Amino acid sequence: MQDEKLQKIMARAGIASRRESERWIEAGRVSVNGVISSLGDRATTNDLIRVDGKPLKVTKPEDFQRKMIAYHKPEGEISSKKDPEGRPTIYDTLPNIRNSRWLSVGRLDFNTSGLIFFTNDGELANKLMHPAQEIVRKYAVRVRGQVSDDILLQLQQGVELDDGEAHFETVEDAGGERTNHWYHVTLKEGRNREVRRMWEAFDIQVSRLHRIKYGPFELPRSLKRGRWKELTPAEMADFEKLAGLKSNTKTKIVRNSKNPKRQNKRLKARKVFKK
Repeated sequence: MQDEKLQKIMARAGIASRRESERWIEAGRVSVNGVISSLGDRATTNDLIRVDGKPLKVTKPEDFQRKMIAYHKPEGEISSKKDPEGRPTIYDTLPNIRNSRWLSVGRLDFNTSGLIFFTNDGELANKLMHPAQEIVRKYAVRVRGQVSDDILLQLQQGVELDDGEAHFETVEDAGGERTNHWYHVTLKEGRNREVRRMWEAFDIQVSRLHRIKYGPFELPRSLKRGRWKELTPAEMADFEKLAGLKSNTKTKIVRNSKNPKRQNKRLKARKVFKK
């Protein structure tokens, strides 16, 4: 049986992305057949792999079924699996997935809404988030304040932030009244609060931020807030091609995005934490 890099096996199992798996290996949290692993170690699907002492359910490459869903994140949800304060999370209403787990493709701030993806393939998630891919993200932004043509030009030419220069690929006027105005902006990276910080560099407040497109996929008007949809084989193939991965579309996941108990729990939690 052919061996593979340990982090690749972990990513395929959906436990974490390759990058995160590498960090876990370096931290001594992973063992193979009772021996603590080092970065660069290889294993097979017949080996006993443990993470934090717990056996990892390993999937053979030929049995792995890549899955991906799009989710319309509402404001007031955090992009983590658990929150000490009990706030609703982006994972609360996702469908169950057997022998694996959902990994988010990127993050959205607590007060940011819009399109976010989940997959059970850590390798796919890592590639779609990697800066080298330069995948275009498109946002609808509502700002408060006077925005001059010079500011719009500087936003495209480059703004110096505390973690380096950033710029929008495009800035389009999307209408509005008085000091509340909408713009559609695109950029090829996803640094923390990057869109907001770029506007704030000119003392302009972002009052609403909504991601409407990620790569080739545009948020469908029919996908309501708090709901998810399975990607079609063609949509899935677009992302696999973008990530440079061989197509792996074998089965369908449950299509029903409604779960009354979980939905009601999430809505009640949002009312409590809504400011």
